[in-house]
Amino acid sequence: MTQTAPLTPAAGFSREQRRALTVIVVSQTLGGAGMAAGITVGALLAQDLLGSTSLAGLPAALYTIGAALGAAVLGRVCQRFGRGPGLALGNGIAALGSAGVVAGAAARWPALLLAALFVYGAGTVTGLLARYAGADLAPPERSGRAAGTVLFAMTLGAVAGPNLIGPTGSLAHAWGIPRLAGPFLLAAAAYTAATLVLLVWLRPDPLLLAQPQKARDAVAEPGTEVHRPVRDTPGVITGAAVMITAQLVMIAVMTMTPVHMTGHGHATQAVGLVIALHVGAMFLPSPLSGLLADRIGGRRVAAAAGAVLLGAGLFAGLVPPTSATLLACALVLLGVGWNLALLGGTALITDAAPAENRAAVQGLADVGMSVAGATGGMVSGLVVGSSGYPALATAAGALALAVIPTVALSGTRRRP
Repeated sequence: MTQTAPLTPAAGFSREQRRALTVIVVSQTLGGAGMAAGITVGALLAQDLLGSTSLAGLPAALYTIGAALGAAVLGRVCQRFGRGPGLALGNGIAALGSAGVVAGAAARWPALLLAALFVYGAGTVTGLLARYAGADLAPPERSGRAAGTVLFAMTLGAVAGPNLIGPTGSLAHAWGIPRLAGPFLLAAAAYTAATLVLLVWLRPDPLLLAQPQKARDAVAEPGTEVHRPVRDTPGVITGAAVMITAQLVMIAVMTMTPVHMTGHGHATQAVGLVIALHVGAMFLPSPLSGLLADRIGGRRVAAAAGAVLLGAGLFAGLVPPTSATLLACALVLLGVGWNLALLGGTALITDAAPAENRAAVQGLADVGMSVAGATGGMVSGLVVGSSGYPALATAAGALALAVIPTVALSGTRRRP
């Protein structure tokens, strides 16, 4: 008997479905490189232009606020027109925002830089929304692995991006642009390529394939929308709560780690490596996390995420700031915990939301994630400025522990 590998959930699907998943994977690989730019140098770029450590969390706050708006809008676009147009629009917005960041840095105009980061964030949420497109194609017992495969596809680009700080910085410097803006040059090119891939090759649309014929016809008809109460409201609420908490914790710690490291004498390349390892841990375990969600249920996976995030926060707060190796270990643990929370929460929401308005419900759940990320990004700089990085990391880990009682009290069950 032939076994199916976790990284190929399209096996056994129709030719159209396999083709759609392949296109999404390619676009995710490109988008991952673009997403890593803001994670790696956004805080450092703002610190350079604004001259304040307390405001270094502002970029993360802005692009996560932008992501909140983007998740709401793109979820509606996907519901109305399909995944292809929605995801392509999101990548195009991210490319525009990346170009704006480069322009703002070159002109040393903080207002333009911050506005562009907002636009950039509205597009970067596309990479996370794409996981739902993977689940569109899968039977219920394989939806976790399908979503995990799409997230895994971001790993190559997301890990490569931070390690290209040096080359892209040199290119930017040669063009008379600040070195820290170099990764956003890469982001603009990567997101543009992802947009073209989706527009040209994502046919037929995975969401429209997954919808019941009646709902598909209603969505395709201009001016008509399908609305039905969510089948399992506790499942949606629990899944969203898990992802929101994990996002707040992860963004808060991750955003200030580069500032913490550079403040203790670490080189920019060392910072880039630590963030690359963290981003890899955010996405590399996705097939395994998805498999666990399919096998043992999203609730158990989400509960495990709370424990892992607690450990990551305590570890980051206690390790010596001069040890890049130990900080990297803490950030890897942080990424793994976030991944478990994301796939566990995604499984709960996908199971609970009906197909005919699933994309809109999923988009609203990701709005909550983005708002939490914005809160974490803004508060992180203030906490570090007043109490230090160890206090921030420890408090974030303690907050993550709230995931466990939330899941335990929900009483939600995965559908057969």
